[in-house]
Amino acid sequence: MKIAVPNKGALSEAATQMLREAGYRQRSDSKELVLTDAANHVEFYYLRPRDIAVYVGEGTLDVGITGRDMLLDSGARADEVLSLNFGGTRFRFAGPVGQGLTVPGLAGRRVATSYPGLVGAYLTQQGIEARLIKLDGAVESAIRLGVADAIADVVETGRTLQQAGMEVFGEPIMVSEAILIKRAELPEPAGLDLLVRRLSGVLVARNYVMMDYDCPSALVEQASAVTPGLEAPTVSPLAKDGWMAVRAMVPRGQAQQVMDDLWELGARAILVTDIAACRL
Repeated sequence: MKIAVPNKGALSEAATQMLREAGYRQRSDSKELVLTDAANHVEFYYLRPRDIAVYVGEGTLDVGITGRDMLLDSGARADEVLSLNFGGTRFRFAGPVGQGLTVPGLAGRRVATSYPGLVGAYLTQQGIEARLIKLDGAVESAIRLGVADAIADVVETGRTLQQAGMEVFGEPIMVSEAILIKRAELPEPAGLDLLVRRLSGVLVARNYVMMDYDCPSALVEQASAVTPGLEAPTVSPLAKDGWMAVRAMVPRGQAQQVMDDLWELGARAILVTDIAACRL
């Protein structure tokens, strides 16, 4: 199976790390463009994130990791297979402070963006005809230089826009993140199921921790309600009469609160450990 991976930019390091955690070899030299992982029957191709959807859509490569925004902007014949929970961004319209621009008010105006396919599709969906000005970078300067009346771009903190004398308006055009894609309208390539299973295991391992604790037998039912696990907690008797050992997976972000709740309930010896990998 041939897999495209971002070669640089915000998605590159996170994608490479995730693939390593999933058990695949990854390059150690950033100049390396192709890497063969013979043990897993996979070849990795390191490409510009914007080009990945095109290569996958044309069937040159089987699957790839790119941004949802780049997939939609490319118009490539590729489908999203799995969201990967990193590289999150929001796309917003922005214009000069105090002008009171609205999305419907963009009709007949010039909108500068690096994502004309994505923004054009959104405006068409809204029934708005605007002139799109394609720029490769520094979109926030377009208004000051007289190239556009508004912009559509990635907005994180909004600080850059404020420094340029602009403010966002309207609802977000879209929320993007890194995704795994495959060519549309074709059978799944051999090995895709395994890749998805491994990446899904990494996502679960990152989002959950394993919690172990001792609990009085009379309180096991109440404790199990606090830590239901993915299916059910594992409960086994302790050598101490009247006590049980309980183990369950718990959402990482809730671990501290769950520990407090278990302590108040009467559980003791509460331990939390990271999950390196899993299959569910």
